[in-house]
Formats: sequence, structure tokens, C-alpha cells
Amino acid sequence: MKFRLPSKTPLRQSLAVSALLTLISIPMAQAAPTPPSLHVQAQSFVEVAPDKATLSARLWEKTPALSSLEDTDSDELTAARERLERRASELINTMEDSGLERDAISAGSLNIYPEQVSGPRGSNGEGETLQRTRLERPVTVELTDIGQLGDVLDALMDAGVNALDGVQFDLQDRDAATDEALVKALEKARHKAELMADTLDTDLGHVQHIEETQSPIFQPRMMSMRAESSTSADTGHSPSSEYRPGTIRIEAGVNVEWALKGPDAPARPDSDVAAQE
Repeated sequence: MKFRLPSKTPLRQSLAVSALLTLISIPMAQAAPTPPSLHVQAQSFVEVAPDKATLSARLWEKTPALSSLEDTDSDELTAARERLERRASELINTMEDSGLERDAISAGSLNIYPEQVSGPRGSNGEGETLQRTRLERPVTVELTDIGQLGDVLDALMDAGVNALDGVQFDLQDRDAATDEALVKALEKARHKAELMADTLDTDLGHVQHIEETQSPIFQPRMMSMRAESSTSADTGHSPSSEYRPGTIRIEAGVNVEWALKGPDAPARPDSDVAAQE
């Protein structure tokens, strides 16, 4: 007696039908219309008055100029360093006497630089190049009260600083200022989107995408100064200086996408509304 196995034809037909339906459904899914949306780019900025200032100055002392640095006596180096340390200490005391906290004053480490100077010329017009050593200490003063700036600068000058490298204005709370710039950019983007949606008789849906097109840029501002060149006739005081820190500008940019809803919202994938500032 012979036994015959069941035919596999029905199973093969079923698999073929399933595969065919899958192939048909893929392009149908891809052809589904993209929901209409609105893209808006916006930039904004804030200008903030600085509330912090950093003053940078330098003190230095020099050894006598000689034919070679090897000729410099160790006692001369020691004497130059002692003079420098004494001046730095007097400067710090002067700053404290003007009302500054000791933590606001920073005297940097000692720096030593070799220098070349021209010596006296002989009868033939030629001169020797001499060598000397410059010992230097930087001094930094941080102010959280801009009103103290004039008094501190006067104290630095009275203390005989050799170089005043400048004053940099800054903000004590940078994060708050950059946050404000970003919020203004987002508010501007929403205003533009609502204006466009109202004009096109449609409504804004949910926000679908947000990104920064320009991170808030913070840049401290250097000092601008205007000095009066003559003595005041009314007060008889010495020439006065007016320090104008100005404002610090912080810019930010965003790109926001909203879904559109309503009976008149565009329905085709290529009919999105887009706007850039």
C-alpha cells in the first residue's frame, strides 16, 4: 500500500498572496500625505548694562643694562625683586584702603624677561647692544560695583603701575542674559507664526521641531573712556574722567516648526508654509 503526502500547493499559494499584499502596501504607505506644517526662523537680541569690571595692570622693575646677562650681579636681581614685591604690597594696601575686599585683588606670579637695549654710541656712530632683566608681576582687580571704577583707576595710577592693560566689562549672571535672548527669539518666532497662520485662515497645532540656529553669543566689552582735558573752572579740581561701559549685546536665533490644522490648512506635502527673517 502506498501513502501520498498532502500537497504543498495551498501553503505556497498563501505565502505568495501574503508577499503580494506586502509589496502593494509599501508604496501605499509611502504615498501617505505629510501633515501640513509651518517653518519659522527668527533672530533676536538683548542689550544689557554690565555690572562687573576687571582691570588688568602690571608692575615691573629692571636690573642695570650690561654687556651680558651673565654680568648681572645676583644682588641686583635680589634688589629688583624686593622693590617689585614692596610696590605690589603697597598697591594691594592702597586698593584695600579704597574699600575693596582683599579677594577682589589678585597679584600674579613673578615673571622674568630678558631685554636688549641700545648702549651709548661711540665716535664712529656704532653702539653696543646691552642686556638687562625685567621682573614683572601682573595685577588684576575685579569690581562688582561699577561706580568704584574711577576711584580704583586713580589708586592704580597713584601706586605707579607701569602699564594699565585695559578694563573689561562683563555680567555677573551671564546665564540670565543669554536665557533672555533665547526667550525673545522664541517669542518672535511664535509671533511670526501666529501672524502667518491668521493671514492664511488656519490655526497652529503642536510644535513639531525646535532648534537653535545661532547659540547666544556673549562677548565682554572693553572700556571706552572720555577724559576732560582741562581743569574745571568751577571746582578747581584736577581733570576728571568719565567712564562709559555702554551695553553688552547678546544675540540668539531659533528655527521652529508647527503643525497646521483647520479646514483651510494646506493638504499637499509640498504646500508647507515657510518663513525666514
